[in-house]
Amino acid sequence: MARTGPASWTFLTNHAHTLICLAREPDAVLREVATEVGITERAVHNIISDLEACGVLTRVREGRRNHYLINMESPLRHPLEAHCTLSELVAMVERKPARRTSRTAKRAG
Repeated sequence: MARTGPASWTFLTNHAHTLICLAREPDAVLREVATEVGITERAVHNIISDLEACGVLTRVREGRRNHYLINMESPLRHPLEAHCTLSELVAMVERKPARRTSRTAKRAG
């Protein structure tokens, strides 16, 4: 699962990736999150425990599954980004449809 080579690092941490996955799909199972992030289920479990311990995430048991509630107004933890909230982080990486430019519109038409 670990990446190697020049593309082995990313700008965001696995904690951020896990939060983003859970923001998109609050009912996701650990296996789904692990696959999306590219880490083990155990690593996702540990990250969720970290996020719960600092009050960013709440796990709610619903039958046999978990539902995750994120405190989107929590500030980011590093002093360089503490002026931003989780909602801003999630919004920054939210998947948006590609904009149609005049060039792509001409090709499509």
